[in-house]
Amino acid sequence: MDTWKRRTLYYLGTLVVVFFAFALAYDYGMAVYESHEQPFYRSMQVVVETFTTTGYGSDAGWESLEMNIFVMVMDLTGVVLIFAALPVFVVPLFENALSTTLPTAAEDLEDHVVICTHSPRAEALISELESWDVEYVIVEPDRETALDLYESGHSVIHGDPESVETLTAANLGEATALVADASDEVDVSIVLTAREAEADVRIVSVVEDPEHETYHELAGVDEVLSPRRLVGESLANKVTTAVSTELGSAVEIGEDFEIAELSVQRGSELVGHTLAESGIRERSGANVIGAWLEGEFETPLSPDVELAAGTVLLVAGRQAQLERLKELTRSQARRPRRGSVLVVGHGEVGATVTDALASANIPYTVVDIAEKPGVDVVGDTTDPETLEEAGIEEARTVVFTVADDTLTGFGTLVARDLNPGIEVLARAEETENVRKIYRAGADYVLALATVSGRMLASTILEREEVISMDKQVEIVRTTAPEFAGQTLSEADVRARTGCTVVAIERDGAVLTEIGPDFRFRRDDDVIVAGTDEGVNRFTTLAN
Repeated sequence: MDTWKRRTLYYLGTLVVVFFAFALAYDYGMAVYESHEQPFYRSMQVVVETFTTTGYGSDAGWESLEMNIFVMVMDLTGVVLIFAALPVFVVPLFENALSTTLPTAAEDLEDHVVICTHSPRAEALISELESWDVEYVIVEPDRETALDLYESGHSVIHGDPESVETLTAANLGEATALVADASDEVDVSIVLTAREAEADVRIVSVVEDPEHETYHELAGVDEVLSPRRLVGESLANKVTTAVSTELGSAVEIGEDFEIAELSVQRGSELVGHTLAESGIRERSGANVIGAWLEGEFETPLSPDVELAAGTVLLVAGRQAQLERLKELTRSQARRPRRGSVLVVGHGEVGATVTDALASANIPYTVVDIAEKPGVDVVGDTTDPETLEEAGIEEARTVVFTVADDTLTGFGTLVARDLNPGIEVLARAEETENVRKIYRAGADYVLALATVSGRMLASTILEREEVISMDKQVEIVRTTAPEFAGQTLSEADVRARTGCTVVAIERDGAVLTEIGPDFRFRRDDDVIVAGTDEGVNRFTTLAN
């Protein structure tokens, strides 16, 4: 029984009791104080007329004080009961009449992704799916959330994802995959239900606690993803690459030709200069494909964009060229020393960071609010005294891995105040808070929701991913028969798609010296870099 029905029964029951009580009292009062005996139904009629405001005065002219006071009390009680009926009957009825009818089935969808349920991770996944024109439906049990999603244009059905009927209504039998993303425990129930509804459907789940991976697999999940681990590895990679003279991870396109990402460190000679002023191409020979500016990838990059501390460049070139560019991006003041790293927070992300630092033989200190194995300094992670005790004034890098974005932003301000020259890397729980943490002074911020969404999309779509899931860029190898016979200038790839042609594979050889006069052939394999939307536009135009 829902709340509205339960309230209605309570109200009606109370109303009957009050009516009879007042009718008995009125009947008694008329006989005793007014010396006027009458049938009980007449007393009941007076009470009903009074409460409904339809018969005031029908028995008017009471002579006794007691009956006049009683009638006033009865009048006031009737008014109160009328107002009490508004939230019980009238308002819900109007709400139901005006409310949007939410879909409860998605029978027309095919080759779609069923997402159970909506979350910040799901939002990132949806963005990825839309960029690749893949249909989806969200199964959302909360009506208000489902209504908001429906009114914002999302494909959604309102129902319980732990119900066979709901998943069947989502046309699970025709779906490409199901994503279980509620909580570790609820996900297991969703998976078991999905296997009952459609035994062969592909299921992907996201785990908060890696220790629960086994239970997800036992329930029947095909792929269990742990985005926190990837976030930790990505943050650690930023630290190890910064203190190393080597390039770190890079994507090999051809013999001695690679694509890599390089962070412009605080104190680098490039900071404060525009891309045109930096002379990167002339000084290193490497090509800048694009850059992450406050977490957003831009390509092609305007010559007038200013390079700031924390700007991450996506570059292509030969190894010697990339190594020369790395020297330009590094901090001049910190080259002689490796420095220590301060890791704030020792959950799954923090533990992954420290494991990677230990493997790279980089000294670090761990700060956490709770005393547990692996923690060096226990205390408030945003308290200046705690960070000072951990040695932040001498540290070269601080990595915030706590799950609270508000604490991360505040801690970034504290760290920047105690050590203005320190490099600040941070994990954000939600994508919408990334810019806020950048404004607080972080050099690099990685959003867990973004990483999760990209991991899910990459797993579901099974497309080749040569740049890791913490990025917003694709580097893909594809054909371009529609551009056959055209020069790169005539095809105008950058202006039309936002992508950069990195290399061409022709007759088994990889060509990297590609100028405006380079002419496409029908059997060329084209290697392009760009955002998901840009790559999608390129493949549509070129094929």
